[in-house]
Amino acid sequence: MSVILILIGISLSVAACFLASFLWAVKNGQFEDDFTPSVRMLFDDKKFETPLKEKNEQ
Repeated sequence: MSVILILIGISLSVAACFLASFLWAVKNGQFEDDFTPSVRMLFDDKKFETPLKEKNEQ
């Protein structure tokens, strides 16, 4: 029976750590931008230009 009480205490402390880290992330603005991630794949940020490899035929 004492093992159950130890496990409940450990699980409550882990849950409190996760709650504290979530609140810290919200406070620091981690979840401010909710529009950009959904359309990020539509942006054409990088233009990849491959150089033409010319073979010199002499």
